[in-house]
Amino acid sequence: MSAFITPRFVLNKFLAKSQREGQGAIVRRGIGRSELKNLDPFLLLDHFSVSPPGGFPDHPHRGFETVTYVLEGGITHQDNAGHKGTIRSGDIQWMTAGRGIIHSEMPAEQNNNGLQLWINLSANEKMIDPNYQEILSEDIPSGEKDGVEVRVIAGESMGINSPVYTRTPTMYLDFTMNPGTHLNQTIPESWNSFAYIIEGEGVFGSPNSSPIMAHHVIVFTQGDGVSVWNKNSSKPLRFLLIGGQPLNEPVAQYGPFVMNTQSEIEKTIEDYQHGRNGFEIKLN
Repeated sequence: MSAFITPRFVLNKFLAKSQREGQGAIVRRGIGRSELKNLDPFLLLDHFSVSPPGGFPDHPHRGFETVTYVLEGGITHQDNAGHKGTIRSGDIQWMTAGRGIIHSEMPAEQNNNGLQLWINLSANEKMIDPNYQEILSEDIPSGEKDGVEVRVIAGESMGINSPVYTRTPTMYLDFTMNPGTHLNQTIPESWNSFAYIIEGEGVFGSPNSSPIMAHHVIVFTQGDGVSVWNKNSSKPLRFLLIGGQPLNEPVAQYGPFVMNTQSEIEKTIEDYQHGRNGFEIKLN
């Protein structure tokens, strides 16, 4: 008997292969590639690894949010509005680029890796003022039940709610499952959802499915929840479960600019070139 009225199953899965990005950084791109251009409202998912002197020097954004989750090391961020800080292992930065920001993201230690997710903003929020929500690791609510641990970065799990405000309604859960454990997680029925396996292997959707290995992105069918099993006898399974309410709006994207029409993209490029509407100050 399923725990859900309409359980979610695996619709698609593929390995996020390594590629170079920025200056000397390696990313495993799960969303934003030929197999999965986007999954409304998600535009990109990168599992990054970067060491000095590499990094992501000055670059602009407009029209969406970036969520940076550090797994190891640290990332130092600086922007054209004078904001600067370092997030370290287990910390989250939820940045709303809004109408425009120019920033850099550089490694703070020798070995640094984490995940960056891009979440689209609706047409009426694309030109809002930039904003940050930074949550230290110890302030991310967590829970444990029957050998399954969860960090609730956004949304709700095990009756625990995240303090993060998501303009585009979003859930972002980091699960660690001990060998031999089973999980049922509800997901709003109209939302799109996917998982990304950080380590280990898991069985998703149906207990008879084949195990899926680390670094795979798993896109789920629609439904009111998903079930996961760690049938491995010796290794824990760690994965992100992410879901969001689709915007159902046209997407016009040019690199780090995401708007609704091509003319808005052209206006954005013009704003950036002339240093206006959020791009006033360039970083040194």
